[in-house]
Amino acid sequence: MAIQRKPKTVMTDQAAAQDAFVAGAPDGGRASAPASASYEKGVPKGNKRQISLTIAPDLLRRVDEVAKRTGQGRAGIINMAIYRALEGDVFKG
Repeated sequence: MAIQRKPKTVMTDQAAAQDAFVAGAPDGGRASAPASASYEKGVPKGNKRQISLTIAPDLLRRVDEVAKRTGQGRAGIINMAIYRALEGDVFKG
């Protein structure tokens, strides 16, 4: 039996809409600013950077509770909280 190439798939409207939805996410691969593509701090992990974070035990417990309740990972909860804080009015002055 010969190994064959995977057949090319035609993108449907639904698949195109799904790709657009994923690309529009905060970490969907599009850099929010041109400088972020060349940001070298942290350890590269795909299109993200791994960092070390020190957090109070009570705050970590609350993060873990939200993660468990929503079915998301701890990193996802922390990323969304930071994103919302930076995009919202928490630090604008």
